[in-house]
Parts: sequence; C-alpha cells; structure tokens
Amino acid sequence: MASTPIHAPIGARAPGTVTSAGAIALVGRILIAAIFVLSGASKITQPGATIAYMTAAGVPLAPVGLIIATLLELGGGIGLVFGYRTRLVASVLAAFALVTAFVFHSDFSDQNQFIHFFKNVAMAGGLLQIAAFGSGRLSLDALRGRSVA
Repeated sequence: MASTPIHAPIGARAPGTVTSAGAIALVGRILIAAIFVLSGASKITQPGATIAYMTAAGVPLAPVGLIIATLLELGGGIGLVFGYRTRLVASVLAAFALVTAFVFHSDFSDQNQFIHFFKNVAMAGGLLQIAAFGSGRLSLDALRGRSVA
C-alpha cells in the first residue's frame, strides 16, 4: 500500500526551521532593545546625573526610581535580545516607555520633549507588536516551546 503524502499549508515550516521572518524578528528585537540597554548602562555609569534629572522632573524617591529604571531597562533589554519571556518583557517595557513619556516628556511647548514623547509612544507601539506576535523562532522562548508566533 502506497502512502499518501500529507502536504503542509503554504508557508508552514517544520518546528525549529530558521526563516527570514525569524531572522527579521531577531534583528527587530535587538534594535528596539538597544535603546533600553544603553539607557540602563548610562544610569549605572552616571547615577548622579540620572537622580538629578529625575528629581528635577518631580520623581519622588529618585534613587529608588533609578534602581527600578535601571533594572527594567537592562533586564528588559537583555530579555528582548535573547527572546526570553518576550511577550511579558515587551509588555512591561511598553508600559515603562509610556509612563516615562508622560513623566519626562510631556511639555509639548518644548520641541525636544515633543519629539521624545512620540519616540516613546512609537517604541511602545513596536513593543506591543512584539507582545502580540511573539519573539520569533530565533529566541529562548522558541527553544523552551513557548508561543513565538
């Protein structure tokens, strides 16, 4: 008895197959993570300047805010690069980007703050895309069998 071949749907790939979409998702995660990693690193190298900036913006307990922001930026940025718990990390960073937009960049009479506000909004949009569609195949989430889309 001859076996009948079963055809996969168009565009379907075997699990673990690297596709251009997987590579693009990886590059996208790296690009969006870069701003968080660099910002977190600058908070470590220049904590005084960051605390002064936060204090000037009216952030209570600025040293605690510094620690929280540094952990979110570095931890979240590195999590995105490696695709670890990507949907959760992207969601948290999207919320962080929106909060920082409103706290630090909401003086729209200042052109620079206006630009930074919408930069943060755009980053949140990109992060929500990652949260919605997952990390892609080139990620720790894919290795762990998590939803990667």
